[in-house]
Amino acid sequence: MALESWPPSATWAVVALITLYIAARHLSSRKQDPREPPVVPSTVPYIGHLLGMALYGGRYLKEIGIRHRETTPIFTLPVPNSRIYIVTDPSLAAAVQRASKVLSFTPIIPEVTERILGLDKATVEIARKNLDPAPGDEKGFLFDIQQMVYDWLGPGDYLGVLTAAAANQLKAEVADYIGALRTGKVDAKSVDLLEWVRHCVTVATAQYLYGPENPIAKDPTLEKAFWDFDHGLGMLLMNIVPSITASSAYSGRERLVAALADYLEAGHYKTASKIVQERVAIALQHGWTLRATARSELSFLFAGIVNLTTSTFWILLQVFADPELLQTVRSEVEAVLTTEDDGSAQTLALEDLKNKCPVLHAVYRECLRLNSDNNSVRVVKEDTILSERWFLAKDCVVQIAGGVIHADSSIWGSDVDTFDPKRFLAEVKGKERQVHPAAFRAFGGGKTLCPGRHFAMNEILSFVALVVLQFDITGANGGRIEVPRKNDAVLPVHILEPLVPAIVSMRPREGWDGGRDLRLVLKRS
Repeated sequence: MALESWPPSATWAVVALITLYIAARHLSSRKQDPREPPVVPSTVPYIGHLLGMALYGGRYLKEIGIRHRETTPIFTLPVPNSRIYIVTDPSLAAAVQRASKVLSFTPIIPEVTERILGLDKATVEIARKNLDPAPGDEKGFLFDIQQMVYDWLGPGDYLGVLTAAAANQLKAEVADYIGALRTGKVDAKSVDLLEWVRHCVTVATAQYLYGPENPIAKDPTLEKAFWDFDHGLGMLLMNIVPSITASSAYSGRERLVAALADYLEAGHYKTASKIVQERVAIALQHGWTLRATARSELSFLFAGIVNLTTSTFWILLQVFADPELLQTVRSEVEAVLTTEDDGSAQTLALEDLKNKCPVLHAVYRECLRLNSDNNSVRVVKEDTILSERWFLAKDCVVQIAGGVIHADSSIWGSDVDTFDPKRFLAEVKGKERQVHPAAFRAFGGGKTLCPGRHFAMNEILSFVALVVLQFDITGANGGRIEVPRKNDAVLPVHILEPLVPAIVSMRPREGWDGGRDLRLVLKRS
């Protein structure tokens, strides 16, 4: 039916709706200031970008960023009552990082943790106090806890203590699995590699951080509860009746919190790692209850498990999928092993994996580049001119789009979507590759640079080395390993998981009998 044949009232209603749509789209795409970054309007005014992010996860922002990065290093997404400024250029990302006094991550933390961890209002108010204290001001809980973690997990004696504890706990998990293979207790002809890595890391992390009385050791079903919690973070963050809309994640979280609360109230944390003991002490000093502290400790357990798991998975998959790469990496690791004079044991100095195994280190960085689409987020605390050019409005949000920068062919080469660890070696095809230091976003940057990055690298490389030395891994039933695509249609809160499971066959490596006689230390004495 033609529009002119409609009843007058219907015609006017359609005209009004079209007019309203055009006006709303125009208003939503209008700049607040002539210097504001170019506005990218959405098909549905005001809410379209939020709908896109909810439906398509990190892929939505990444595709918009790739479309516009050649015309502008920063653009604006209009959303209800605010703006999101998306940065896609490493130089401008560095400028954001330098402006930490006016572009800050800390104001976001209380609201995010309230939603994800289920903090009560009184605890959130404690968390909001003195978020960015000036010199001489009273320090708030978040400042104290972040400063402690940065200090303790930075290069130093405690980093070595914790790294050795983690590596040796992972060694024990691997040794137990090899023992189960050799005695026929498990059939490793068809193994979900990510599930196997998850189990090893979850059990080992709970053990070295929280000791033998840790909740997962006491109740192994909490391992599944942890991953239910992880996989529902996006819905928990939306916080729309989470007990219904994110039931598995909510249930998993509450079970873990209850177990951690019982653990703390029984005083078991006094025999945990020193960093956990200090975290609990700081929380209590700032007025947290033990049961509220249990929710904070769930976030620390999360930080210790999730990225380690998925990073290790991708590295193992890529190494074992390429026989030539496997031989190179295995040779590097074997070259840094030393044997005791009596031949009774071998020693692996974990620092050598970083300093003397360049291909292994390059594989590590390339896997993080390909599978880390995280966004570094800041709140604009006051109207700001960024880099003497771009106007950013107070109370709006700035996101450094890691996924866009990691997929930029002008930075990484025309084969940007291909796994190629050579791009992280000192020389590539006879010439040095110059990459802006802010272009590698796996650990964030600036004031929010991940405090656990040194520890994470040590632990990931040690786990990979243990598996490379002690296993032969092929595709299911002995075939070639297929590397699946990453699932980028989710909220990119950590290293992305595969779109489909990677099913492999695992068997103990013939001719290598290091096993429990392999000593893992941080530095060679």
